[in-house]
Amino acid sequence: MKDKKVLVTGAGTGLGREIALEFARRGAAVAIHYSHSNAGADSAVREILEFGGRAKAFQANFAEVEQVKKLTSEAIEYLDGIDVLVNNAGITMTLEFENVTPEQFDKVYNVNVRAQFFALQTALPTMLAQENGAVINLSSVHGFRACKGHAVYAGTKGAIIAHTRELAVELAPRGIRVNAVAPGAVPVENHFKASGSNDTTALAKLIPCGFAGTPLDIANVVVFLASDEARYIVGQTIIVDGGTTSWMSFSEGFHDTGLRLGNGYVPGL
Repeated sequence: MKDKKVLVTGAGTGLGREIALEFARRGAAVAIHYSHSNAGADSAVREILEFGGRAKAFQANFAEVEQVKKLTSEAIEYLDGIDVLVNNAGITMTLEFENVTPEQFDKVYNVNVRAQFFALQTALPTMLAQENGAVINLSSVHGFRACKGHAVYAGTKGAIIAHTRELAVELAPRGIRVNAVAPGAVPVENHFKASGSNDTTALAKLIPCGFAGTPLDIANVVVFLASDEARYIVGQTIIVDGGTTSWMSFSEGFHDTGLRLGNGYVPGL
């Protein structure tokens, strides 16, 4: 990543912040976007500057498409080009389907899907002029598996998987690779605030590998997809979830019942 020029959206907290830091640790210049509070983005910039890197924070409300375009243009001007776009910015909402309002629906889709689409559209002329570029969109395991209360959020993450695949096919012949990463359970600041605890023991028991992921686990995959080593990976969504989506939903109950029957399967299923 040495001397690469990278924009990471939604990088004031959580996964985005760690992704931005990891690119910088590996030698990239980084534009760090944040939406509301500047504390996390500014601290990331300070950390990068302290170890001799180059970074700057930029604010934009991604619910507004014109701010998405303006932010992307400003980041490209600061970086003097763009090699990597990481579309990480996103919001979540847990609400039963029948209670979702049109305003809530629009906001989640605007931030999670529309912003990614138009950030790339804005960066595209620069990438085409350079004849290269890598785009990594952040999706989620919610795009692959259902969870009650996530009708809107899951829809956005499924849309990201679909438009990643389509844009990859459209742009690959023009020198631009588009892929996505779908994280599983990766506790970040907001998770700990909501739960009131930093203990992930209970969560770890629900994950086949036996532990919850960290932001660095996701950052490492994002950086790899942006690198030349991933040049033949195009249009893919890489699931990083400790095996969660590979686990049969019946899990232990299914397995135990089959064993009790002595035949390895449950009749009728």
